[in-house]
Amino acid sequence: MKPPLQDLFQAIAQAQDEQELKQPIMSDVGQYFAARRWSLFFLDQLPVIDEQTPAIIKRALSLDHNPVLRYLVHRHAAVHDEVILPPGVWKTICPRKDHGHVMVGPLISNGQLVGSAGVTRHRDDSAFNGDNVADLNALCLHLSSRLTVLRSKPATLELNCDRLTPREAEIAELVAQGLTNAEIGAALWITENSVKQALKRMFRKLEVSSRAEMVAHLSIHTKLTSSNGAAV
Repeated sequence: MKPPLQDLFQAIAQAQDEQELKQPIMSDVGQYFAARRWSLFFLDQLPVIDEQTPAIIKRALSLDHNPVLRYLVHRHAAVHDEVILPPGVWKTICPRKDHGHVMVGPLISNGQLVGSAGVTRHRDDSAFNGDNVADLNALCLHLSSRLTVLRSKPATLELNCDRLTPREAEIAELVAQGLTNAEIGAALWITENSVKQALKRMFRKLEVSSRAEMVAHLSIHTKLTSSNGAAV
């Protein structure tokens, strides 16, 4: 049975790092779309294309050869092969049977395309449809939002005690950055009331009575990088 869409939204919002987004969350996304294969691609992690790269990989990453990728790059919108190609034409572009139907959606951060979420079905399976595209667009919205949060953390907080859970530590980081309860809730995809209740528990654990006192229990270690990439 495929996971409910709302459960996938919640899982994405609670992901602690990019690897968790790749696995196991994308595995659940693949199951949701009854896909044979699935993946989360980040542009800054793709291999360098050179003369040693297999021809099939070169074609897959070529905007001239791959119209699905070209649509994604130009429009920043989810798409499947039969949206832009007549039925059956995709198999002349991609000969792999387990990529007989392909659908991709954009990962956007700070207005830039930074990657994509992709799922494929076997050639003998049914093609993707409009509802699938709408659902992938929704999932990519959540994935993009979470990825932006994960990649924009300016500092790592080291707690003076180990009594906070990972979620409470995440809330503490956002408090230290000056976010309000409403802003923290929006960033973590939880309600403002959930943030308030979490802060009450955190105050009791740390034996403090205010946000300022709680921040005083945290030491912020910021890694600065010089222009040549060396840590200083």
